[in-house]
Amino acid sequence: MSLTRSHRQTYNKKQMPYPHWNSNRGNTMPTADAILYKMEAHAREIFFAGLAAVEPKTAVAACCCLENGRLRVAGRTFDPGAFDHIYVIGAGKASAPMAAAVEALLGDRLTGGILSVKYGHTHPLKKIDLAEGGHPVPDAEGLKNAHRIMKLAERASEKDLVICLLSGGGSALLPLPAPGITLADKQAAMHELLACGASITEINTLRKHISAIKGGRLARAVFPATLLCLVISDVVGDDLSTIASGPTVADPTTFADCLRIIDVYHLESRLPASIIHHIQKGAADTETETPKPGDPLFEKVFTHICADNTSALAAAADKARLLGYQTLILSSMMEGETRDVARMHGAMAKEILKTGNPVSPPACLLSGGETTVTIQGAGKGGRNQEFCLALTDVIVGNEHIVVLSGGTDGTDGPTDAAGAVVSDRTASRAAEAGLAPARYLADNDSFTFFEKLENLLITGPTNTNVMDLRVVLVSRPENG
Repeated sequence: MSLTRSHRQTYNKKQMPYPHWNSNRGNTMPTADAILYKMEAHAREIFFAGLAAVEPKTAVAACCCLENGRLRVAGRTFDPGAFDHIYVIGAGKASAPMAAAVEALLGDRLTGGILSVKYGHTHPLKKIDLAEGGHPVPDAEGLKNAHRIMKLAERASEKDLVICLLSGGGSALLPLPAPGITLADKQAAMHELLACGASITEINTLRKHISAIKGGRLARAVFPATLLCLVISDVVGDDLSTIASGPTVADPTTFADCLRIIDVYHLESRLPASIIHHIQKGAADTETETPKPGDPLFEKVFTHICADNTSALAAAADKARLLGYQTLILSSMMEGETRDVARMHGAMAKEILKTGNPVSPPACLLSGGETTVTIQGAGKGGRNQEFCLALTDVIVGNEHIVVLSGGTDGTDGPTDAAGAVVSDRTASRAAEAGLAPARYLADNDSFTFFEKLENLLITGPTNTNVMDLRVVLVSRPENG
């Protein structure tokens, strides 16, 4: 029951088809399937409502405005006429539409700029150059982009304003290795870091210390110009030093922290020797540390978060309530092994069915954050697809549960799917097709599993990124 890529369904706010119904079974959809169909449609509506709330152009326009010719950002005012030049730099999956909002505000007052964006994550701009690069593994184009951004930053003078736009993906899209480290070394390191189960915070700690631009070093290059940084957060807790590996903020982490991470995940023999050598030198104080809190260079740096996972969850919750669900936001800060987090969500759904706690059905549980997958197989997938695959056997036999998990950037791991949708129908259709969820899970092959069942959530690039959004819907049993 495999689908070709051209026949897979794309879901958006206007198009939410039901691709699984087999008309050969008859013209009347069984009651259980009808209920699940409706819930799957609701899950997608809720997901897209969350996405709409963190659309970058709208988010930037909501926190920035012109008042009497002055740029006002979250209570702070900047006079464009007081600067010789206004440059725009930045990186991330959402930075292009963010830049469109800045262009709309400042128009001809802008001198120009350069942004590094993921391939395909573009937006029409007039004065700011868009340069595309690789993500999640950095590539040669990203390296060129980072060099151009650094040169522009270093050109800025004390009488200039630099507006930096950062969002998820910024780390990979600003690959400027520290001296002695090659791009190939960084690519190899990223492969190991993404596979070892390290958290995004741990990954970015290492990124900052093998980079010439991250961990506050971009702010160092901009100084003494004024630096205004607008951010769309893609990290748990909105830690500014972690978003895009904190190129414009003080870095509290150290080379010693890097050594600890290397030890915890047994990476010393797996990372390139140049990286191990560089970090060891830094821990021995023979390499320059990243700029720390209290450094005077940050006195002219102003940062504001325009959108985050909490914003998406709040909008999703509003939509769920409009659809008639008793709604509970579990957390915007979910972390941990994907399969463990999935089982917890499944257990809560079953508890709602059994006892009506913590909310009574029809219920909607929402959560955000970013889990991790420890790769043990050779398959293809991402944390959102794996989340749903881990629940396929957990919710089998429960005709009142639907789960959607999707990345708000529209991509999940090295796939073109945002995530997946799973229900009891998924398990029954898998059985009919001879697909064993446990086998695909053991091989980390969630993409193949859901592609064969037409259960992938395909959005295309959303040009935003506030981590993941999970929707668990529980309907009321007919005899309840």
